[in-house]
Amino acid sequence: MLRLGDIAQLQAIGAGAVNQAVKAIATARTYLEADDIDLMCIPAFTQVELEGEQRTAISIRVEQF
Repeated sequence: MLRLGDIAQLQAIGAGAVNQAVKAIATARTYLEADDIDLMCIPAFTQVELEGEQRTAISIRVEQF
């Protein structure tokens, strides 16, 4: 998606999931380096409903820099 200029939107709930999401972004950045593409991340808190409960999640918008 990022090679085409699109935006990726990730959501993660919990410390482990946020850690995995950040590592995935770092890995993607490494792969895109060969194409002279750098990434920019914009994190934000968001509320999601999970199994009938409101939970706080981290939303990470990833786009070309």
